Amino acid sequence: GQGVDEPLSATGFRQADAAGLFLSNVKFTHVFSSDLLRAKQTAATILGKNKFCKDLEIKCDARLRERKYGVAEGRPLTDLKAMAKAAGEQCPSFTPSGGETLDEVRERARDFFEFLCRLAVELEKKEQDMHGAASRSSGTSEEQLVFPWTNHCSEAELSSGNGGASKVLDANILVVSHGAYMRNWIGYFVSDLNCTLPTNLTKSQLSSVSPNTGVSHFVIKLENGNLLKPEITCVCLNQDSHL
Repeated sequence: GQGVDEPLSATGFRQADAAGLFLSNVKFTHVFSSDLLRAKQTAATILGKNKFCKDLEIKCDARLRERKYGVAEGRPLTDLKAMAKAAGEQCPSFTPSGGETLDEVRERARDFFEFLCRLAVELEKKEQDMHGAASRSSGTSEEQLVFPWTNHCSEAELSSGNGGASKVLDANILVVSHGAYMRNWIGYFVSDLNCTLPTNLTKSQLSSVSPNTGVSHFVIKLENGNLLKPEITCVCLNQDSHL
């Protein structure tokens, strides 16, 4: 949850190191992290292994915090399940006293995602104003699209659409957050924004919480800067081959 702001354990740092090596060839333009210590340490460890953006500023945002669990925070998961059972409800939909509802968590995710979309549109406009649209085609795919997981996951997005894989991205954003929060964010992508999923993804995988340092990769297209209709494709979900 939010109330117990513990640092990473030794295992957590090893996992973050592994994620950093896994993502070391990906050239990020922005890094955002939850303002909770374990997420900030994970983000810093990942950047420390990166070949291109070790000095990139990590921007912390409270909208990326884990779900607030109220009276259950700092207690074992078995206690939360017992509370839910006593209330005649199921985890994870159960909200402990003082905790956030799933709708409240999703609202935070929606707000942050819309902020990212506005950021990307502003970047594109600024680029066009500075250099003209023609300069966008000068880069090569190797510059920013060195993703390590295409051997493990669906490659449909990377070769589909309007030649997106051959362009330099307006923004290539690393977001470091938390398991329950990300499950709600992904649920928002799928149910509200009709995110396209890998064909081999099962329902149980979609509803499960990511393992520590699990990597999910989404490609967002904002056609003509349209913030209301983002086209979202999930390339992979909760990828953990680096662990």
